[in-house]
Amino acid sequence: QVQLVESGGGTVQAGGSLRLSCAASGSIDNIILMAWYRQAPGKQRELVATVTNGGRTNYADSVKGRFTTSRDNAKNMYLQMTSLKPEDTAVYYCNALTFVLGASSDYWGQGTQVTVSS
Repeated sequence: QVQLVESGGGTVQAGGSLRLSCAASGSIDNIILMAWYRQAPGKQRELVATVTNGGRTNYADSVKGRFTTSRDNAKNMYLQMTSLKPEDTAVYYCNALTFVLGASSDYWGQGTQVTVSS
């Protein structure tokens, strides 16, 4: 079992910056991948960024060069967002993938709202 809590969302002007945090607790030693997703009203949830246990990162093309994700030794995760655009407005979710006893599981935070005004 893994518990995830996001924080840091809010409202910012276009071109501004915001930093999101995800606090992980529980069976964090079983986590093999962490990720950020986002979902705007009327749209499907989309993958924003991933971080492997080895620290490798990948980003969606829409945020590449503007967003940076990182993870500390407690497996807390951060998303530094710069040059924000109105189309970045969405609920942002923290996700953790675990693998134990031959099975994988996904865990989700409650989400945090990011609103970018034009």
